Amino acid sequence: MKAARLRVMGAVAGLMGLWALVAGGCANEQQKKGHELYAHYCMHCHGENGRQNEGFNWSSMPDPKPKDLSNKSEMGTFKDEEIFNTISRDMKDTSPGGDKIGDDEFAVPTMPTFKYTLSEDEIWAIVAYVRGLHGMKLEFKVEERKKELTEHLQAAQSKFDQSKQEYEAAEKRASDEAEKKSAQLKKDVDVDESSYAKEQAAMTQAKKEFDAAQVALNNFSTRPGKGVNVARPDLTVKPDQAAKLAEVGKNLYANKYGCNGCHSLAEEGGKVGPALDRAGFRLNGTWVYRWLKNPQAMKPETRMPALGLSDADAKAVVMYLNTLRAPKAEPASDKPAS
Repeated sequence: MKAARLRVMGAVAGLMGLWALVAGGCANEQQKKGHELYAHYCMHCHGENGRQNEGFNWSSMPDPKPKDLSNKSEMGTFKDEEIFNTISRDMKDTSPGGDKIGDDEFAVPTMPTFKYTLSEDEIWAIVAYVRGLHGMKLEFKVEERKKELTEHLQAAQSKFDQSKQEYEAAEKRASDEAEKKSAQLKKDVDVDESSYAKEQAAMTQAKKEFDAAQVALNNFSTRPGKGVNVARPDLTVKPDQAAKLAEVGKNLYANKYGCNGCHSLAEEGGKVGPALDRAGFRLNGTWVYRWLKNPQAMKPETRMPALGLSDADAKAVVMYLNTLRAPKAEPASDKPAS
């Protein structure tokens, strides 16, 4: 009896050890993936170890500068979800009269969003890596999140299927009723669409919820912009409209999408991307528009993230960039001063 009990305890201990090994392996894989993503998308501003003035772009960025990610006393005050939401958020217009921003809402234009560039799983991997920079571990249960999304999709599918059946049944009843009246009156009678309007509205809403649940689950594992090509835009505008749009684009450039965090004008601004002083001469408007909407569709490994620009915002930024036509810099002269 005692030997059997010891064997059971040994088996349980073995399973627990195996579980710990698997969990540790998953955590290590997550950290590894997070490190790779951090190195590609974050290190130029935040530095290899998350310290201020460590990344090559840090000192060139407008204020406020990136936080010290290695500072546990500060970073430890944030929940995992708060760090995730900072990385995966919609950009806000921070100019006076711009978007409404809550007191606890993060809205620094020069910190880009990766909501439209990376999968949810990849963003959680970055959060896990960032946690390691200040000596903490990710507590959020990522696999449970995936399970939750899967169950939500299944529930949304069932709801849609049910509402579709109810709609089809109501539509058939209305059609049968119209046929019956037609036979009685010996003339055509229109189907009373209002009799199944309620079921139709319910089905439409259920379809929206199902589509949203499907997108959410897809985006957990798949990058949102993958395989999405941007259609050629119509950039034809009257000169006075172009000037107004350019002003809007100028504001968006600095105050919403923080382009100056990575690009410079007159040697002011970030050094990650190319200087844009002469963008109006060298860049094609259609190309810029498509690039702004989905950079990864044109160059998969680019560091520039998709920032979720609306069609209108992308058009305005294109118009602004078209106005940037600084004179070409004169080459340095080798002639000695007299």
